[in-house]
Amino acid sequence: MRLKIEHSTVYRFDTPVIYGLQQLRKTPKTSYNQSVLTWETRITGGRKEVVFDDHHHNVTELISFEPNVTELTVVSLGEVEITDNAGILGPHHGMTPLWLYTMGTPRTEIGPGTRALVKGMDAEPGIPELHALSDRIRTQVPYTLGASAPDWSAEDAIAAGQGVCQDHTHIMIACARALKLPARYASGYLMLNETTAQDAMHAWAEVHVDGLGWVGFDVSNGVSPDTRYVRVATGLDYSDAAPISGTRIGGVNEELHVSIQVLQQ
Repeated sequence: MRLKIEHSTVYRFDTPVIYGLQQLRKTPKTSYNQSVLTWETRITGGRKEVVFDDHHHNVTELISFEPNVTELTVVSLGEVEITDNAGILGPHHGMTPLWLYTMGTPRTEIGPGTRALVKGMDAEPGIPELHALSDRIRTQVPYTLGASAPDWSAEDAIAAGQGVCQDHTHIMIACARALKLPARYASGYLMLNETTAQDAMHAWAEVHVDGLGWVGFDVSNGVSPDTRYVRVATGLDYSDAAPISGTRIGGVNEELHVSIQVLQQ
């Protein structure tokens, strides 16, 4: 399937930005089951300083603000061809060692809620058991739009009994690591059936399974990623794969508007 994507981010401020830098992770790359046919980043009110691959092999663009601007617009757009692989990505690649993905982070801490979810599971679960775990997470922590805070951990969402795709992903990662399985956060684009317009990127977990390699699990939708999914960035948790992060001096009262369109060509 060929997907066309346009991702627009607009910052507006009441006062000028004196200095600012933003890291963008909005660019997919050709790997596993996807081929990037075209992709570009258009910037108004700033400029691209450098492009590099970070330690998780994510395409990272460093953007600077023009001095004294009150609006910065970043538009990423292109086309990606996806083939169906039933969510199986295969062997681990890159310089980052596989064992790193067994390490905990503040957002994926293993606590009583996590341990309760994996209680009774085999030490080396297979695909059916991991899908059952995904279903259990979604049942115990129903998807509730706007229910969580950006800095919630897996344990926070379990305790609250509600969350969004970011929370589901952190819980799945924490559960996998509690079972001693490498797991990572994946962010990207998802073509929805009911609309082409969205206001946020999607997130899902990838777990490393012996004999198969990395396998994706979208807890929020109860499936493994298919041809509707475009992988963009991965990491230990959301902070490694955030679409935009950075710092600035000046620019009081930030207003942020995000618009994403994903449609089939």
